[in-house]
Amino acid sequence: MGDIIHSLPGAASLKHSFPAARVTWVIDPKWRPLLEGNGFVDRFIDFHRHDYRSWWKTKRELQATHYDLAVDFQGLIKSAVIGHLARPEKFTGFGSGVIRERAAGLFYSSRIDSTAVHVVDQALDLAAGAGARQLVRHFPLAQGTPESELPSELFVLASPLAGWQSKQWPLEYWEKLAQLVRQRLGMPLVLNGAPGSVPRVPGTLAHESGIAGLIDATRRAALVVGVDSGPLHLAAALGKAGAAIFGPTNPARNGPVGGDFEVFRTPGVETTHRRGTVIDASMLAITPEQVLRALEARIGCHA
Repeated sequence: MGDIIHSLPGAASLKHSFPAARVTWVIDPKWRPLLEGNGFVDRFIDFHRHDYRSWWKTKRELQATHYDLAVDFQGLIKSAVIGHLARPEKFTGFGSGVIRERAAGLFYSSRIDSTAVHVVDQALDLAAGAGARQLVRHFPLAQGTPESELPSELFVLASPLAGWQSKQWPLEYWEKLAQLVRQRLGMPLVLNGAPGSVPRVPGTLAHESGIAGLIDATRRAALVVGVDSGPLHLAAALGKAGAAIFGPTNPARNGPVGGDFEVFRTPGVETTHRRGTVIDASMLAITPEQVLRALEARIGCHA
């Protein structure tokens, strides 16, 4: 989810610069609700990377159309291979300083270097290198659809899970934050997650949904608390406000863009992209009381 959201300004810049062009996005279908109806993607091609039949189906669909340009915003071998299968006249990707898997660069006809730190700015540099002349820091996202019940009152939304356990905040901290939010702000803390995945934390409300329901819940939330995961980047892209809790990953590169978030990270923590299986000690150092103060500072402006 984060890769898609961070690519949106770059992709939107290409559409703004070439409004007559038809844009095709190759995507895992579980993420399509992020983009459907956003106004700049003209065609989706569903791709399941773990299904070998999908590779052949995607190749046939791509090669049924002539492409002047392919752009690989992800910088991985899988995305580079997909772009190559489209047989574009020009294939643009990141240079060696930014690309995530070096072998992906073998497929590009044009490699773009970027000195930007944040991945959103890197995507904009890539779009400019591909020919975009109207760069926009805009996140065109779908409207979302209500899924399961939400409070009728103002509420704080959080998605406590992350792809790496090392980036998560302890569940007992969420319980304490729920108490503080109710006592000091008079609002419930709603925890969102996929069906069957929402942890049962005393004092919180559970909201189970898919992507469309998450978008809707995020739009309706008064404030958002997040860790370094897709739902936080979604909230920032939608212009929400709240608190962002970071540990082993660097918010200068992956922090929330858009909205009004106070970012917490323990000073001196080592930056690593190892997929840790236990909660990082740096996450334990960020307290519910700190997060509450960030929410209190923003409630008057954004609720």
